[in-house]
Amino acid sequence: MEKLLFLFLLITPQCFCQQPVWKNIDTRTNATFRSLSVVDDSVAWVGGTNGWIGRSTNGGNDWAMKQVKGFEKCDFRSLYAIDAKNAVIANAGSPAYILRTKDGGLNWQVVYKNDDTAAFFDGIDFWNYTEGIIYGDPLKGRMMVLRTTDGGLNWLEMPEQYRPALEKGEASFAASGTSIRCRGKSNVVIATGGAVSRLFISTDRGKEWKIIKTPIIQGENSTGIFSVAFIDENNGIIVGGDYKKDTLAKDHVFYTKDGGKTWQKPVKATRGYRECVTYIDPKTAIATGPTGTDISYDGGINWNPLQDEKKMHVIRKSRKGNLVILAGSGGKIALLGLK
Repeated sequence: MEKLLFLFLLITPQCFCQQPVWKNIDTRTNATFRSLSVVDDSVAWVGGTNGWIGRSTNGGNDWAMKQVKGFEKCDFRSLYAIDAKNAVIANAGSPAYILRTKDGGLNWQVVYKNDDTAAFFDGIDFWNYTEGIIYGDPLKGRMMVLRTTDGGLNWLEMPEQYRPALEKGEASFAASGTSIRCRGKSNVVIATGGAVSRLFISTDRGKEWKIIKTPIIQGENSTGIFSVAFIDENNGIIVGGDYKKDTLAKDHVFYTKDGGKTWQKPVKATRGYRECVTYIDPKTAIATGPTGTDISYDGGINWNPLQDEKKMHVIRKSRKGNLVILAGSGGKIALLGLK
Protein backbone atom coordinates (compact mmCIF):
# COMPACT_ATOMS: atom_id res chain seq x y z
CA MET A 1 0.00 0.00 0.00
CA GLU A 2 2.83 2.44 0.85
CA LYS A 3 4.45 1.70 -2.55
CA LEU A 4 1.16 2.40 -4.33
CA LEU A 5 0.78 5.69 -2.44
CA PHE A 6 4.33 6.68 -3.35
CA LEU A 7 3.69 5.95 -7.03
CA PHE A 8 0.44 7.93 -6.89
CA LEU A 9 2.27 10.98 -5.54
CA LEU A 10 4.87 10.69 -8.29
CA ILE A 11 2.39 10.63 -11.16
CA THR A 12 -0.22 13.05 -9.74
CA PRO A 13 0.35 16.71 -10.75
CA GLN A 14 1.17 18.96 -7.82
CA CYS A 15 -1.86 20.97 -6.65
CA PHE A 16 -1.29 24.64 -5.97
CA CYS A 17 -4.79 25.14 -4.57
CA GLN A 18 -3.80 25.38 -0.92
CA GLN A 19 -5.22 28.28 1.06
CA PRO A 20 -3.00 31.36 0.71
CA VAL A 21 -1.74 33.10 3.84
CA TRP A 22 -3.39 36.46 4.64
CA LYS A 23 -1.39 38.97 6.72
CA ASN A 24 -2.94 42.24 7.91
CA ILE A 25 -0.66 45.29 8.20
CA ASP A 26 -1.19 48.16 10.65
CA THR A 27 -0.89 51.45 8.74
CA ARG A 28 -1.94 53.69 11.66
CA THR A 29 -4.31 55.60 9.40
CA ASN A 30 -8.05 55.55 8.83
CA ALA A 31 -7.90 56.41 5.13
CA THR A 32 -9.86 54.55 2.49
CA PHE A 33 -7.36 53.19 -0.01
CA ARG A 34 -8.61 52.57 -3.57
CA SER A 35 -5.41 53.01 -5.57
CA LEU A 36 -2.46 50.66 -5.38
CA SER A 37 0.68 50.14 -7.45
CA VAL A 38 3.11 47.29 -6.76
CA VAL A 39 6.39 47.72 -8.61
CA ASP A 40 8.30 44.62 -7.49
CA ASP A 41 8.71 42.41 -4.44
CA SER A 42 10.01 45.36 -2.41
CA VAL A 43 8.35 48.58 -3.61
CA ALA A 44 4.65 49.41 -3.42
CA TRP A 45 2.53 52.57 -3.13
CA VAL A 46 -1.08 53.21 -2.05
CA GLY A 47 -3.32 56.28 -2.37
CA GLY A 48 -6.47 57.23 -0.52
CA THR A 49 -8.79 59.73 1.04
CA ASN A 50 -7.79 62.94 2.83
CA GLY A 51 -4.67 63.19 0.70
CA TRP A 52 -2.99 60.10 2.13
CA ILE A 53 -0.21 58.41 0.18
CA GLY A 54 1.75 55.43 1.47
CA ARG A 55 4.99 53.85 0.31
CA SER A 56 6.68 50.60 1.26
CA THR A 57 10.21 49.54 0.35
CA ASN A 58 10.26 46.23 2.23
CA GLY A 59 7.57 44.19 0.55
CA GLY A 60 4.60 45.85 2.21
CA ASN A 61 5.56 44.98 5.77
CA ASP A 62 6.09 48.63 6.74
CA TRP A 63 4.58 51.78 5.25
CA ALA A 64 5.61 55.43 5.34
CA MET A 65 2.32 57.34 5.32
CA LYS A 66 2.04 61.03 4.49
CA GLN A 67 -0.68 63.48 3.49
CA VAL A 68 0.13 65.46 0.35
CA LYS A 69 0.51 69.05 1.49
CA GLY A 70 -2.21 71.31 0.15
CA PHE A 71 -4.31 68.33 -1.01
CA GLU A 72 -5.56 67.05 2.33
CA LYS A 73 -9.15 67.00 1.05
CA CYS A 74 -8.39 65.01 -2.10
CA ASP A 75 -9.22 61.37 -2.68
CA PHE A 76 -6.34 59.88 -4.68
CA ARG A 77 -7.98 56.95 -6.50
CA SER A 78 -5.54 56.79 -9.43
CA LEU A 79 -1.89 55.89 -8.87
CA TYR A 80 1.02 54.53 -10.86
CA ALA A 81 4.42 54.00 -9.27
CA ILE A 82 7.40 53.88 -11.62
CA ASP A 83 9.89 52.95 -8.90
CA ALA A 84 10.72 53.75 -5.27
CA LYS A 85 11.23 57.44 -6.02
CA ASN A 86 8.91 58.26 -8.92
CA ALA A 87 5.12 58.04 -8.92
CA VAL A 88 2.05 59.71 -10.44
CA ILE A 89 -1.26 60.25 -8.62
CA ALA A 90 -4.62 61.73 -9.61
CA ASN A 91 -7.67 62.59 -7.55
CA ALA A 92 -11.31 61.70 -8.09
CA GLY A 93 -13.31 64.91 -8.33
CA SER A 94 -13.11 68.46 -9.56
CA PRO A 95 -10.79 70.27 -9.95
CA ALA A 96 -9.05 67.23 -11.43
CA TYR A 97 -5.34 67.13 -10.59
CA ILE A 98 -2.41 64.99 -11.69
CA LEU A 99 0.62 65.15 -9.37
CA ARG A 100 4.13 63.78 -9.81
CA THR A 101 6.91 63.03 -7.30
CA LYS A 102 10.60 62.41 -7.90
CA ASP A 103 11.69 61.95 -4.28
CA GLY A 104 9.60 59.12 -2.89
CA GLY A 105 6.60 61.26 -2.04
CA LEU A 106 8.32 63.91 0.05
CA ASN A 107 7.32 66.57 -2.47
CA TRP A 108 4.67 66.63 -5.19
CA GLN A 109 4.35 68.80 -8.28
CA VAL A 110 1.07 69.57 -10.02
CA VAL A 111 1.59 68.53 -13.65
CA TYR A 112 -2.02 68.88 -14.83
CA LYS A 113 -5.21 70.60 -13.66
CA ASN A 114 -8.72 70.69 -15.12
CA ASP A 115 -11.31 73.03 -13.57
CA ASP A 116 -14.28 71.64 -15.49
CA THR A 117 -16.92 70.68 -12.93
CA ALA A 118 -17.45 67.38 -14.79
CA ALA A 119 -13.74 66.43 -14.74
CA PHE A 120 -13.25 63.18 -12.83
CA PHE A 121 -10.33 60.76 -13.22
CA ASP A 122 -11.06 57.02 -13.05
CA GLY A 123 -7.74 55.28 -13.66
CA ILE A 124 -4.18 55.41 -14.88
CA ASP A 125 -1.73 52.91 -16.35
CA PHE A 126 1.57 52.82 -18.24
CA TRP A 127 2.99 50.72 -21.03
CA ASN A 128 6.56 51.35 -19.87
CA TYR A 129 8.49 53.77 -17.69
CA THR A 130 7.77 56.78 -19.91
CA GLU A 131 4.53 56.20 -21.83
CA GLY A 132 1.22 56.18 -20.00
CA ILE A 133 -2.46 56.99 -20.26
CA ILE A 134 -5.10 58.33 -17.87
CA TYR A 135 -8.83 58.55 -18.42
CA GLY A 136 -11.97 59.81 -16.77
CA ASP A 137 -15.70 60.45 -17.00
CA PRO A 138 -17.03 62.09 -20.17
CA LEU A 139 -16.58 65.77 -20.92
CA LYS A 140 -19.19 67.01 -23.39
CA GLY A 141 -20.13 63.43 -24.25
CA ARG A 142 -16.62 62.11 -24.87
CA MET A 143 -14.32 60.14 -22.61
CA MET A 144 -11.63 62.21 -20.91
CA VAL A 145 -8.28 60.79 -22.14
CA LEU A 146 -4.74 62.11 -21.66
CA ARG A 147 -1.33 60.67 -22.49
CA THR A 148 2.25 61.17 -21.36
CA THR A 149 5.52 60.31 -23.10
CA ASP A 150 7.93 61.48 -20.40
CA GLY A 151 7.03 59.45 -17.34
CA GLY A 152 4.14 61.63 -16.24
CA LEU A 153 5.95 64.96 -16.13
CA ASN A 154 3.67 66.34 -18.84
CA TRP A 155 0.18 65.27 -19.95
CA LEU A 156 -1.56 66.09 -23.21
CA GLU A 157 -5.29 65.82 -23.77
CA MET A 158 -6.07 63.53 -26.67
CA PRO A 159 -7.76 65.22 -29.67
CA GLU A 160 -11.53 64.90 -29.77
CA GLN A 161 -11.46 62.33 -32.59
CA TYR A 162 -9.39 60.00 -30.39
CA ARG A 163 -11.74 60.23 -27.40
CA PRO A 164 -14.62 57.72 -27.56
CA ALA A 165 -18.18 59.04 -27.55
CA LEU A 166 -20.16 57.66 -24.60
CA GLU A 167 -23.87 57.10 -24.32
CA LYS A 168 -26.14 58.96 -21.91
CA GLY A 169 -25.51 57.77 -18.37
CA GLU A 170 -22.32 55.92 -19.33
CA ALA A 171 -19.21 56.73 -17.29
CA SER A 172 -16.73 54.72 -15.18
CA PHE A 173 -16.06 53.71 -11.59
CA ALA A 174 -12.93 54.80 -9.76
CA ALA A 175 -13.46 52.08 -7.17
CA SER A 176 -10.05 50.42 -7.51
CA GLY A 177 -8.20 52.16 -10.34
CA THR A 178 -8.39 48.93 -12.37
CA SER A 179 -10.98 49.84 -14.98
CA ILE A 180 -8.03 50.63 -17.25
CA ARG A 181 -5.27 48.17 -18.14
CA CYS A 182 -2.26 48.59 -20.44
CA ARG A 183 -0.73 45.45 -21.89
CA GLY A 184 2.19 44.82 -24.18
CA LYS A 185 3.68 47.70 -26.13
CA SER A 186 0.53 49.49 -27.23
CA ASN A 187 -2.67 47.73 -26.08
CA VAL A 188 -5.10 49.28 -23.59
CA VAL A 189 -8.57 48.31 -22.41
CA ILE A 190 -11.00 50.63 -20.59
CA ALA A 191 -14.23 49.59 -18.89
CA THR A 192 -17.29 51.79 -18.51
CA GLY A 193 -20.35 51.41 -16.33
CA GLY A 194 -23.67 52.93 -15.36
CA ALA A 195 -26.54 53.03 -17.82
CA VAL A 196 -24.28 51.26 -20.32
CA SER A 197 -21.28 49.07 -19.47
CA ARG A 198 -18.82 48.32 -22.28
CA LEU A 199 -15.17 47.70 -23.01
CA PHE A 200 -13.11 50.02 -25.20
CA ILE A 201 -10.00 48.34 -26.61
CA SER A 202 -7.17 50.07 -28.48
CA THR A 203 -4.09 48.48 -30.03
CA ASP A 204 -2.41 51.80 -30.92
CA ARG A 205 -2.30 53.56 -27.55
CA GLY A 206 -5.68 55.20 -27.81
CA LYS A 207 -5.99 56.48 -31.37
CA GLU A 208 -8.55 53.96 -32.55
CA TRP A 209 -11.01 52.09 -30.35
CA LYS A 210 -12.95 48.86 -30.74
CA ILE A 211 -16.13 48.73 -28.67
CA ILE A 212 -17.23 45.50 -27.02
CA LYS A 213 -20.65 45.06 -25.44
CA THR A 214 -20.79 43.05 -22.22
CA PRO A 215 -23.56 41.07 -20.49
CA ILE A 216 -22.74 42.39 -17.02
CA ILE A 217 -25.59 43.93 -15.03
CA GLN A 218 -26.14 47.54 -16.15
CA GLY A 219 -28.79 50.19 -16.59
CA GLU A 220 -28.44 52.09 -13.29
CA ASN A 221 -25.77 54.54 -12.17
CA SER A 222 -24.64 52.01 -9.56
CA THR A 223 -24.17 49.07 -11.93
CA GLY A 224 -21.65 47.79 -14.43
CA ILE A 225 -18.00 46.81 -14.73
CA PHE A 226 -15.81 47.98 -11.86
CA SER A 227 -12.63 46.16 -12.87
CA VAL A 228 -11.20 44.39 -15.91
CA ALA A 229 -8.15 42.16 -16.32
CA PHE A 230 -6.64 40.36 -19.31
CA ILE A 231 -3.80 37.88 -18.95
CA ASP A 232 -3.29 37.80 -22.73
CA GLU A 233 -5.14 38.92 -25.85
CA ASN A 234 -7.80 36.21 -25.47
CA ASN A 235 -8.34 35.48 -21.78
CA GLY A 236 -9.95 38.12 -19.60
CA ILE A 237 -12.30 38.68 -16.66
CA ILE A 238 -14.71 41.48 -15.79
CA VAL A 239 -16.19 41.99 -12.33
CA GLY A 240 -18.60 44.47 -10.82
CA GLY A 241 -22.29 44.39 -10.05
CA ASP A 242 -24.40 46.90 -8.17
CA TYR A 243 -22.61 48.69 -5.34
CA LYS A 244 -25.96 49.58 -3.76
CA LYS A 245 -26.70 45.84 -3.54
CA ASP A 246 -23.26 44.48 -2.81
CA THR A 247 -24.40 40.97 -1.84
CA LEU A 248 -26.35 40.51 -5.06
CA ALA A 249 -24.72 37.62 -6.92
CA LYS A 250 -26.25 37.89 -10.38
CA ASP A 251 -24.64 38.86 -13.70
CA HIS A 252 -21.72 40.52 -11.90
CA VAL A 253 -18.74 38.46 -13.10
CA PHE A 254 -17.89 37.01 -16.53
CA TYR A 255 -14.89 35.56 -18.32
CA THR A 256 -13.85 35.42 -21.98
CA LYS A 257 -11.50 33.15 -23.88
CA ASP A 258 -11.75 34.92 -27.24
CA GLY A 259 -10.80 38.51 -26.48
CA GLY A 260 -14.32 39.59 -25.57
CA LYS A 261 -16.19 38.30 -28.60
CA THR A 262 -18.19 36.08 -26.26
CA TRP A 263 -18.61 36.11 -22.49
CA GLN A 264 -19.37 33.22 -20.17
CA LYS A 265 -20.86 33.10 -16.70
CA PRO A 266 -18.79 31.23 -14.14
CA VAL A 267 -20.03 27.84 -13.02
CA LYS A 268 -19.57 29.20 -9.50
CA ALA A 269 -19.47 32.99 -9.19
CA THR A 270 -17.99 35.28 -6.56
CA ARG A 271 -20.14 35.79 -3.49
CA GLY A 272 -21.28 39.26 -4.53
CA TYR A 273 -20.30 42.60 -6.00
CA ARG A 274 -16.56 42.93 -6.57
CA GLU A 275 -14.53 46.09 -7.19
CA CYS A 276 -11.25 44.61 -8.37
CA VAL A 277 -9.94 41.55 -10.15
CA THR A 278 -6.37 40.60 -10.97
CA TYR A 279 -4.53 37.62 -12.41
CA ILE A 280 -1.83 36.00 -10.32
CA ASP A 281 -0.88 33.64 -13.13
CA PRO A 282 -2.65 32.41 -16.30
CA LYS A 283 -4.99 30.21 -14.25
CA THR A 284 -5.21 31.93 -10.85
CA ALA A 285 -7.28 35.09 -10.39
CA ILE A 286 -8.45 36.94 -7.29
CA ALA A 287 -11.42 39.29 -6.95
CA THR A 288 -12.08 41.52 -3.95
CA GLY A 289 -14.75 43.89 -2.71
CA PRO A 290 -16.50 45.24 0.38
CA THR A 291 -18.05 41.89 1.34
CA GLY A 292 -15.04 39.63 0.86
CA THR A 293 -12.39 38.17 -1.43
CA ASP A 294 -12.66 35.18 -3.77
CA ILE A 295 -10.12 33.12 -5.72
CA SER A 296 -10.31 31.15 -8.96
CA TYR A 297 -7.82 28.46 -9.94
CA ASP A 298 -9.25 27.88 -13.42
CA GLY A 299 -9.21 31.27 -15.07
CA GLY A 300 -12.52 32.52 -13.68
CA ILE A 301 -14.72 29.49 -14.34
CA ASN A 302 -15.13 28.69 -10.64
CA TRP A 303 -14.71 31.05 -7.69
CA ASN A 304 -14.23 30.02 -4.08
CA PRO A 305 -14.15 32.06 -0.86
CA LEU A 306 -10.66 33.21 0.07
CA GLN A 307 -11.19 35.70 2.89
CA ASP A 308 -14.15 37.26 4.71
CA GLU A 309 -12.28 40.47 5.54
CA LYS A 310 -14.70 43.33 4.84
CA LYS A 311 -14.25 46.61 2.99
CA MET A 312 -11.34 45.68 0.76
CA HIS A 313 -11.31 47.58 -2.54
CA VAL A 314 -8.18 46.80 -4.55
CA ILE A 315 -5.69 43.97 -5.11
CA ARG A 316 -2.50 44.09 -7.16
CA LYS A 317 0.33 41.72 -7.98
CA SER A 318 3.82 43.14 -8.49
CA ARG A 319 4.77 43.86 -12.09
CA LYS A 320 8.13 42.21 -11.42
CA GLY A 321 7.87 39.42 -8.87
CA ASN A 322 5.27 37.67 -6.78
CA LEU A 323 4.21 40.19 -4.13
CA VAL A 324 0.41 40.45 -3.78
CA ILE A 325 -1.16 43.29 -1.78
CA LEU A 326 -4.74 44.29 -0.98
CA ALA A 327 -5.99 47.60 0.39
CA GLY A 328 -9.29 49.02 1.57
CA SER A 329 -11.22 51.18 4.01
CA GLY A 330 -10.09 52.01 7.53
CA GLY A 331 -6.44 52.07 6.50
CA LYS A 332 -6.53 48.35 5.73
CA ILE A 333 -3.59 46.77 3.92
CA ALA A 334 -3.01 43.02 3.67
CA LEU A 335 -0.29 40.85 2.18
CA LEU A 336 -1.19 37.61 0.45
CA GLY A 337 1.25 34.74 0.53
CA LEU A 338 0.75 32.32 -2.36
CA LYS A 339 3.43 29.73 -1.72
